[in-house]
Amino acid sequence: MSDRSDQPHTAPHPAVSASASVSVRPYRDDDWAGISRVHDAARLHELRASVGEDAFLTLAQTYAGEGLFDGAVWVAEADDGAVAGFAALADSELTWLYVDPAHYRRGVGRALLRHALAADDGECVECTVLDGNDAARALYESEGFAVVETKTGRLAGNEAFQATGHIMVWRRPLP
Repeated sequence: MSDRSDQPHTAPHPAVSASASVSVRPYRDDDWAGISRVHDAARLHELRASVGEDAFLTLAQTYAGEGLFDGAVWVAEADDGAVAGFAALADSELTWLYVDPAHYRRGVGRALLRHALAADDGECVECTVLDGNDAARALYESEGFAVVETKTGRLAGNEAFQATGHIMVWRRPLP
């Protein structure tokens, strides 16, 4: 299924990498346990609203095949030093953005998203949001992303399952 009625649009965004309760920094090898914990908890939430929990695979099972480290990876660190979320960007595509469910609605996802947008030097950034992940879609739309296409196909990370995803695009504001 395809929906091209919404064209990507631009929206200004402040190039921030921190909020009152989180700071964003590059991934370090000692972050693996933290991002695995975040991914596994948040992925279950994401799948519950879309294809179902039976499609769940851990980060350890999927990161290599899904290219987690193909580009830049950042970690959102809470005030206590714990990993609160992470994001990855490769070739102007936001390929991963997960937030610890204990930190939902506290600005962690927004800080990671804004950091990734500021770090990319392309004219646009693309991401795909699973149908049913309304909170993620709302976050992206609030930052200027627009759905340009909706596709149904194999679930990234577990191709045994079919999923519907919304391809979203953000365009850099003209100077």
